[in-house]
Amino acid sequence: MSRILYDLAGADPARRFSPFCWRIRMALAHKGLPVETIPWRFTEKEKIAFSGQGLVPVLVDHGHVLHESWDIACWLEARYPDRPSLFGGPAGQAATRFLNSWADSALHPWIARLVVRDILDVIRQEDKGYFRESREKRFGTTLEEWVAERDRLVVEFRKALQPVRLTLRAQPWLAGAAPGYADYIVFGAFQWARCTSPFRLLEEGDPVFAWRARVMELFGGLARDALGYEV
Repeated sequence: MSRILYDLAGADPARRFSPFCWRIRMALAHKGLPVETIPWRFTEKEKIAFSGQGLVPVLVDHGHVLHESWDIACWLEARYPDRPSLFGGPAGQAATRFLNSWADSALHPWIARLVVRDILDVIRQEDKGYFRESREKRFGTTLEEWVAERDRLVVEFRKALQPVRLTLRAQPWLAGAAPGYADYIVFGAFQWARCTSPFRLLEEGDPVFAWRARVMELFGGLARDALGYEV
């Protein structure tokens, strides 16, 4: 295979849960580009050392080594202009960069506050110590304390999704009339939660819930068929 994606996995190699990797898996499917995905775990730094850093996604595309999800998406757009666009042009790409920053700095911290402890239950035993130590250092408390109030906080989280909700009431996709990388950015965060935690983030009557279900059906149910919880 001339295109390989190193993709974060749990104890079960079928459980792929990185929000950033999901962005790229959906982007590759959008472009119609076949890829071999290789499961990678938190403590397997040597496996991707060739990329010059220690995080996934790492994409090797016909010998080109890329990392950072935003950079990979931009590479795919520039390298394969004859395939369906991820951004719909330079203006769309610039606007999507804002959404990328919002997801990284606002959406992901919210979701981590609700589900991060559950990740410990789906990763390999040899990764648990690293995961707990690194995340507790980041959060300044134990994983259990970090999610202790999630039943209350999820109400605030749902309110914080109002900009997404209002957009989806006006148009079917965050990218507009058809799905694009804007959708995959936000969807990656929800797929991260779905693949690691049984905690319900969304209510069924929410337009965001319906949108997430539509994204899951794209590309032959690529995301729907991923190992996760029915939430």
